[in-house]
Amino acid sequence: MDLSTKVKSDIEIAQEATIKPIKDIAQKLDLHDEELEPYGHYKAKISLDVLKRLETKKDGKVILVTSINPTPAGEGKSTITVGLGQGFSKIGKKAMIAMREPSLGPTMGIKGGATGGGYSQVIPMEDINLHFTGDFHAITTANNTLSALIDNHIHQGNQLQIDVRRVVWKRVVDLNDRALRQVIIGLGGPIQGIPREDGFDITVASEIMAIFCLATDLQDLKKRLSRIVVAYNIHREPVTVADLGAEGALTLLLKDALKPNLVQTLEHTPALIHGGPFANIAHGCNSVIATKMAAKLADYVITEGGFGADLGAEKFLNIKARFAGIKPEAVVIVATIRALKMHGGVAKSDLTQENVEALTKGLSNLQKHIETIQAFGLPFVVAINQFVTDSKSEVDKIEKWCADNSYPVALAQVWEKGGEGGVELAKKVLDVIKKVENNFAPLYDVSSSIEDKVKTIAKTVYGAKDVEFSTKAQKQMVDFEKFGWNNLPICMAKTQYSLSDNPTLLGRPTDFTITIREFRPSIGAGFIVALTGDVMTMPGLPKVPAALKMDVNEEGKAVGLF
Repeated sequence: MDLSTKVKSDIEIAQEATIKPIKDIAQKLDLHDEELEPYGHYKAKISLDVLKRLETKKDGKVILVTSINPTPAGEGKSTITVGLGQGFSKIGKKAMIAMREPSLGPTMGIKGGATGGGYSQVIPMEDINLHFTGDFHAITTANNTLSALIDNHIHQGNQLQIDVRRVVWKRVVDLNDRALRQVIIGLGGPIQGIPREDGFDITVASEIMAIFCLATDLQDLKKRLSRIVVAYNIHREPVTVADLGAEGALTLLLKDALKPNLVQTLEHTPALIHGGPFANIAHGCNSVIATKMAAKLADYVITEGGFGADLGAEKFLNIKARFAGIKPEAVVIVATIRALKMHGGVAKSDLTQENVEALTKGLSNLQKHIETIQAFGLPFVVAINQFVTDSKSEVDKIEKWCADNSYPVALAQVWEKGGEGGVELAKKVLDVIKKVENNFAPLYDVSSSIEDKVKTIAKTVYGAKDVEFSTKAQKQMVDFEKFGWNNLPICMAKTQYSLSDNPTLLGRPTDFTITIREFRPSIGAGFIVALTGDVMTMPGLPKVPAALKMDVNEEGKAVGLF
């Protein structure tokens, strides 16, 4: 690419693209008219009846896209996911993309949007990055309805004997708002309720979001919602949604949101964008329903797990695949030269300068993520997500390192060239699926103790020397076993920037210990969250939020969504 030429922004590329009516995209998938519920001209929901109609149809092959530990700006994993899907279409394969919906928090905060980039985007990107079809608003409303019901129950006599000091269910809003992390509610006298401490999480950290993305149908959604632990009573026993009798109302609020959203890429490859739990807090994958529906509608499904393989991929493979009965055919590990140089010690401000020595040092991070995917028994391909600032020497170095280690590798130029730039990667993925043995299995048995499961993840995936459990975490493990919660998968809440729980330890740190400060039971979702480090369930905004660059022009078009 000629750097002297003005590079168009993602939103400029998206707004100049030719977009097809969503009914045309649906026809490519052989959907029936009554199975499509249009939301305007260019997006639609798909009825869950499709899964019943195609129940006996053979599933398509699921390909998971993950990455090395990213830099704060992200490394283009979504761009590779979209570009790879377009690459499959280019070589005549019936492909479909399954991705998460962007959260308004990071969109307005640091990311400015999350629908891919360049010529590998899903559109209409303005709608997807903003309110889309209202799924996140439905989840926010369901979450806060539950909060209102809890406080009303306490106010109206507290028949369940809820200990107001041990209400663990928080309110949510899909924004980064640090001022809401800890609040006092119920002030103003007896008619305003019972005063107590409360707080807000971001919507994508709500357990309802995790449940929404792991439910297999409407009835499974209701069962999972009923199991949510909202508080503990004065005898320190768990109080659930079922105890409140609220699961029916919550399910009602979510019934339409549960239907996956159909959109398209710039090259008209079909895409399902549905659900969006954070990967450093929750399990970081799009909905099971969307992934399984895509597998019924296409021969190849390209999906992703949030952040690096230590987070999104580990949780996709240990949690989502386990619950959904999904066996991935291959994993694509995205690596960028700029991130590898940062892992090799280069400052963020110097990443555009050639530095093969730092790149070589940073390859240790890629090596660890490769070992993680190998531990799951899965075929993989390293995808070099090329940026215009990458030098030939740097690209040559990664390709030679992969060749020397017999690692399949492909150069991906999907940002610049769209599907054409993903053809090499698509062909390489098909090659490893055909030639490399697939021995996929989760890393641990759910019947193992909570302590053993945490240690397996920390040592095998992060490379930790050991795990320390706080006094609070140790007591919780005893309590959870008493409540019958010990036979659940573990969802680690950890920084995305490092393999360790310290975001400043880049590369491949060694001789470190992971500290578990506390556990949070997500019994409805079906896992136990283990909190490490200072992971926030309500992020804050940066000094200069992306929102300050956003506007709408005289024609009503969005400006400033990256």
